[in-house]
Amino acid sequence: MRKLKLGPILDDRPVKLTVELPAELHRDLLAYAEALSRETGQKVEPTKLVAPMLTRFLASDRGFRAARRPAPRPHALNRQQAPPSCDPAA
Repeated sequence: MRKLKLGPILDDRPVKLTVELPAELHRDLLAYAEALSRETGQKVEPTKLVAPMLTRFLASDRGFRAARRPAPRPHALNRQQAPPSCDPAA
């Protein structure tokens, strides 16, 4: 069996969030929890999978990471665009 993307689930202080899942997605979540329980040897509740899965998804989304980067400041752009032979102190 291939290694799952999630590892052991850490106990963390949660923020309560209520969502409705399609039945098929819920069944997949139950099956994933069962597979992860077998792989790690620890009982995993399906509800504990949602946060690590979302975290992993967001971390792997390049477009999201790029959108979260602060926009460069205008004076930083001017210094970067100056040719290397230009010495502003001269």
